[in-house]
Amino acid sequence: MLQLTELPPLSLYIHTPWCIRKCPYCDFNSHTSKQIPEAAYLKALLNDFDSELPYIQGRPLRSIFIGGGTPSLLSPTFYRSLLEYINAKIDWAEDIEITMEANPGTVEQKSFAGYREAGINRLSLGVQSFDDKKLEALGRIHGGTEAQTAINIARQSGFDNFNLDLMHGLPGQSEQQALLDLETALSFKPPHLSWYQLTIEPNTEFYSRPPTLPEDDDLWQIQEAGQALLKRHHLIQYEVSAYATKGHQAKHNLNYWRFGDYLGIGAGAHGKVTTLDPSGSTIMRYQKTRQPEAYLNRIDNYKASNQILAAEDLPLEFLMNVMRLNEGVSESLYTESTGLSLQSLEPALSQARLDKLIEPSRLKATEKGHLFLNQLLDRFL
Repeated sequence: MLQLTELPPLSLYIHTPWCIRKCPYCDFNSHTSKQIPEAAYLKALLNDFDSELPYIQGRPLRSIFIGGGTPSLLSPTFYRSLLEYINAKIDWAEDIEITMEANPGTVEQKSFAGYREAGINRLSLGVQSFDDKKLEALGRIHGGTEAQTAINIARQSGFDNFNLDLMHGLPGQSEQQALLDLETALSFKPPHLSWYQLTIEPNTEFYSRPPTLPEDDDLWQIQEAGQALLKRHHLIQYEVSAYATKGHQAKHNLNYWRFGDYLGIGAGAHGKVTTLDPSGSTIMRYQKTRQPEAYLNRIDNYKASNQILAAEDLPLEFLMNVMRLNEGVSESLYTESTGLSLQSLEPALSQARLDKLIEPSRLKATEKGHLFLNQLLDRFL
């Protein structure tokens, strides 16, 4: 049994599963709907959150992330009611970060000020590209001009803390086009930028009908040139695909990567929770019912699956998260988070250090380790 002495920080993830249209690259739990049952979904979320209360164990919420789907399809009134209910049930950290993913479409822009008034203090705008043809190829419902307008409206609505979500390696995209997208994003001086390569995932339209993507050599050139450009604009890479100005790293994402706990509510939401017990602690991962209709029809048990992590699974579980961080984590965090000694990482850890894949005296991938991250993690299977 695991012997843990303290609980990790706690966050909350809220999933809204509806979209106007399913993007061909998307493998998230999203569903198209002409009409969203706001009142019914709010009631279900409140019940779902109540079922999570035993896992709080006296901890305040450090961050809340509202993802999707397209969360900005629901009204500011919906989020005000949801957040007020949650705040009445659990303490919040004074500097809590509350992020909502938002579509840059014209209809959603009109609600930005209302979201800010409802208590949301950080937006993540799903820009993806500023090129109309590339956006059309991605199945997005907004254009490049709308994306730029949305950024300005977000700022005018009081969101001085926001993220731009931008992709590269798009169908038919040249290095020049990818860098122009990045330069356009940087012209808005975003505090945070998620910049990552399009990947083709199973169970997507792109998987069944693959588009023509740039060659590997071209992708590598885009990556190198883009990272140099980001550095010149003082956005520091702190995670595999996350860049931020000083003090604007996403608190919610950092909690994920540092193996913190997070409650998950909403259709298809995932959670990870730790429990303390003198007879043996546990670390559990779970997923909520995925289909919106089935989720709405639940009364008390919203979990579709849950798994208690075995001790032998924890080394890889922990390292899969922390190795994404450029700064890594201290060796002591491994024992604090898993209840296991550093010896449980041997002999793979020592060999990885001999091969200059992991830094000495810290659980941090070297530059070489980041280049071969999947192979590095395979050593801890």
